[in-house]
Amino acid sequence: MPMTSPDAPLLTRKELDAQLGGAARAWLDEAFAEAAHAAAHPDTGPSGNTYAAPPWELRYAAAGRQCGLEHADSVRALLLIEARAGLAAVTRLYEQGTAAERRAVLLTLPALDLGATAVALVEDALRANDTTLIAAAVGPYAGDCLDPHNWRHAVLKCLFTGVPVDAVAQLARRSRGDAELARMLGDYAAERIAAGRPVPADLHRVLALTAPGPDAPGPATTATGSAAPGPAALTASTAPSEES
Repeated sequence: MPMTSPDAPLLTRKELDAQLGGAARAWLDEAFAEAAHAAAHPDTGPSGNTYAAPPWELRYAAAGRQCGLEHADSVRALLLIEARAGLAAVTRLYEQGTAAERRAVLLTLPALDLGATAVALVEDALRANDTTLIAAAVGPYAGDCLDPHNWRHAVLKCLFTGVPVDAVAQLARRSRGDAELARMLGDYAAERIAAGRPVPADLHRVLALTAPGPDAPGPATTATGSAAPGPAALTASTAPSEES
């Protein structure tokens, strides 16, 4: 069944209207009205032992059935934005949702006024092995909000799982002069070579980006103070000899 690619652009409401049939457009009109109502009357959260989800959240879950799986990400993103979803709502939708519903939350985080408060959702997605979630998790929100330690591990996670590093937002800027990332990449490459396994081409690409650039104040150094290895040094130190 068709499904939105994590790197496919999300559609605007006008673009959706042009592609949806009459019944789906009518459903979307009702969903938007419910989301707008929620924005005007912010959710105060569960009370007592029960919690009734607002109608727009039920629409969020039904987006694929009503508008088609290929439009589900766009519909869900627009509903989150229209409802001005806060941290409680996006966390609820993420934790209770399917993988597709979680992906839509991750894709929409940059458009919501949440600051870094939703970074735990990104970190959770990066612990999964679902490549569509990982690709969505390393987008613009992660580029802005993940701390250096977790961002480096997100890059490594992409290499481990085969997610193209093109999915990583701000890759060049955040890699520049990052000696610790260069060390981690070198260790991973050495492990792959020692095991007789190929080194991903994306690893060499990211490693080249870790060289100091115009925005880096000086030579990149590791935590021990020694200069970080460059791409040529890594190749020389990890390539198997002809005698092996």
